[in-house]
Amino acid sequence: MAEFVYCLNTSTIQPTPLLEKVRVAGAAGYHAIEPWNDEIDAYLAKGGTLTELDKAITDAGLKVVSVIALHGWATTEGDEHTKALDECRRRMDQAAALGSPYIVASPPQEAVDLERIAPRFIELLALGEQAGVMPSMEFLGFVDGVNSVADAWAIAQAARNPKATIVADVFHMIRGGGSVDDLLKVPAHRMANFHINDVPATPDPLTQTDHDRVMVGEGAADLRRVIANLRTIGYRGPLSLELFNKELWERDPLEVSRRGLDRIKGLVEA
Repeated sequence: MAEFVYCLNTSTIQPTPLLEKVRVAGAAGYHAIEPWNDEIDAYLAKGGTLTELDKAITDAGLKVVSVIALHGWATTEGDEHTKALDECRRRMDQAAALGSPYIVASPPQEAVDLERIAPRFIELLALGEQAGVMPSMEFLGFVDGVNSVADAWAIAQAARNPKATIVADVFHMIRGGGSVDDLLKVPAHRMANFHINDVPATPDPLTQTDHDRVMVGEGAADLRRVIANLRTIGYRGPLSLELFNKELWERDPLEVSRRGLDRIKGLVEA
């Protein structure tokens, strides 16, 4: 049995259609897949059903470990907040229909008081309990507010719920000005998912965008230290390959997916 769950985040092989992404992930040898609600919506708009999608995932030998993402829950007010929560619940229901235990709760772009977000995250967790899928707090290195492991972990702790978790990401840890050693602050059972990728040496990592991410092993991130830190805290969950590299999007998705899995295995199993 593998030490980690090898997962393909479907952003890595855009603009491949969702069902083809599922087929590719299975053919490449992954254990799991991490789709996005927007592409699920696009698939449904073309006549697909969640039942058919769930069967395709199962037939490919995969499971869904997380779905991306919930927005608008943290800073909206009044009617806009009600609408945001309704949309969050709709997305949670999609994730639950695919058997996903988690759905990513994305933070706002603007700077925000963490004490203000905590009650909103508690509210979101309660909604997740009803839906049967738990929101997991994400941090984004390029936003002004929740941009570090420490920020996301503070929100999860403030929820005072043992089911409150975070999602961590190599790119976002570095982009937010932190260190891959920040992983050592979080107990393994409070980390729902780990997004693995690599970061080029140039441009300045503190100015990079999602599209600057590169294939595992082709950048400057200390990925062996990342894996060592995950082992130190006892994490054995998903390693989800998440890239937004437009050059890779132009290549054969199966070749990209296989290369990504080979690179991850080279880190973990060497």
